[in-house]
Amino acid sequence: MRFASLMLAMGLGLAACSPTPPASNPPPASADLGVYGARTDSGPNGEPIEIHAVRKAYLNERNTRQRVAYNGPEDVGTVIVDPYARFLYHVIAPGEAMRYGVAVGQAGKNFQGNATINRKQAWPSWTPTANMVRTMPDLYGPLRNGLAGGVDNPLGSRALYLYKGGRDTMYRIHGTMDPSSVGKATSAGCIRLFNQDIMDLFNEIPNGTRVKVRTQAESLQLEGPLVQTPDGYLEPAGGTATVAAQ
Repeated sequence: MRFASLMLAMGLGLAACSPTPPASNPPPASADLGVYGARTDSGPNGEPIEIHAVRKAYLNERNTRQRVAYNGPEDVGTVIVDPYARFLYHVIAPGEAMRYGVAVGQAGKNFQGNATINRKQAWPSWTPTANMVRTMPDLYGPLRNGLAGGVDNPLGSRALYLYKGGRDTMYRIHGTMDPSSVGKATSAGCIRLFNQDIMDLFNEIPNGTRVKVRTQAESLQLEGPLVQTPDGYLEPAGGTATVAAQ
């Protein structure tokens, strides 16, 4: 199953094919890097699971959690996902939000608008769809009965399930088995956070939490133009990067 999990990660674009270069920006002095240390958590069956510390090379100013000013119209308690700026905001007080860096993919941009978190799951299991098994049987066939929650599961340590009109949108906010992907756009996947970030966010927000997923136009208006650096991260336009991200 370990081999199957690694193949799954490669197929989903969650695992790098070569070593990830260090982040272009050093970790911000204001960030509490202690939250990204190693942790021990209880697994699906109560067994201890060791979560590795996030390498400092994967932490930069845009993808570490920070308390920031927030002037958006959303109410306190709302979660705002911006898949284009690669941010997630949790409004914690009037005019203030906790901002997290996220990994995104094409599948993570399919849903836009408002939704509600109607389900929360620690160490969630994952099952490929029938279409995935049919179109890529070599990759997904061995997992047709599902992959149990654990460190090799692409959903990571926690998952938040978004619903609209009482129906599952199939859009998830979850952890990741590949911390090097956070802050970047990969080939597939929903919204992914460092396991440490999704664990803490999971504890802070209840079922029923409202979620707003921005459109590309909204992102451009609120975050400004961004460009992608050669190592796959974003930075405000006007820096040294030359590849447009929006």
